[in-house]
Amino acid sequence: MLLAALVAIASSKAPAADILPCARFAQEDLSQPSPRGDRRGLDRLEKINQAVKNTPYSVLLLGDSLIEGWSPAVWERSLASRRALNAGVSGDFTENVLWRLKHGNLAGTPPKVVVLLIGTNDLAAGRSPELTADGIRANLELLRQHLPQTRILLLALLPREESPMAPLRLAVSQVNRLIRDCGDGEHIFYADIGDVLLDGNGRLTRDISPDHLHFSARAYALLALRLDPVLDKLLAVE
Repeated sequence: MLLAALVAIASSKAPAADILPCARFAQEDLSQPSPRGDRRGLDRLEKINQAVKNTPYSVLLLGDSLIEGWSPAVWERSLASRRALNAGVSGDFTENVLWRLKHGNLAGTPPKVVVLLIGTNDLAAGRSPELTADGIRANLELLRQHLPQTRILLLALLPREESPMAPLRLAVSQVNRLIRDCGDGEHIFYADIGDVLLDGNGRLTRDISPDHLHFSARAYALLALRLDPVLDKLLAVE
C-alpha cells in the first residue's frame, strides 16, 4: 500500500517533459519564447488570434512561410474542406511559434489536429540541428500540455537547397533524424512527406522550388497528395 502511494505521488509530480518520448538533444540553452519585432509579424499574430477565437477549426497548421505561403488554390481544394486554419507566419523561428502559442494562437476551441512544420529558419540562422530540434521539441511539449486531447502531426522539415549534399539539406536531414523520435503514435504522429518534392537524383528543382526554399503551386499539390490522407486518418479518430 505504501509503495503504491509513493508511486502515485511520484507520478503526480512527474516533470512536464515526461509527456514526450524524446529527451532534449542539445547541451546549449534553448532560446526563450519571443515575439516578432516587426509590424507584419505582429499583425499576422493578431489575425490568427482573432480567427481561432471567432471560428472553430478542425485543423490548425502552425509554421513559417512554408505554411503561410501554401498555394491558395491547393488549399481550397484540400485543406479548406477539412476546416483548416493557416497559422503560418513568414520568418518565424521555433521560439516565435512558441511565443504565439502562449499568446493567443490556442485561445479558441481546441482543434482535432495540429500540424507543426517549423525549424528551417533556425538552421539558416546558423543554429545546430540539435538546438533546432530542441526548439521543435519545446513546441511539442507546450502543445501536449495545453491540448491533451488534440492529435499533433509533426512534419519533418522539408528539403531545401538543390543538391542532396548541400549543407542546409544535410542539416535538415539531421533534424529529421532527431525529431522523429518525438512521435509516439498516440498523441504525436511524425510524417516525412518531403521526398515527394525531389527528383530521381534527390535534387530540388526550380519548378518545385524556384529559390530552393519556398515552393511552387505544383509542389504544394504534391505535398497535399501525401498530407491529406494522413490528416483524414487523424481526423477520423474519436
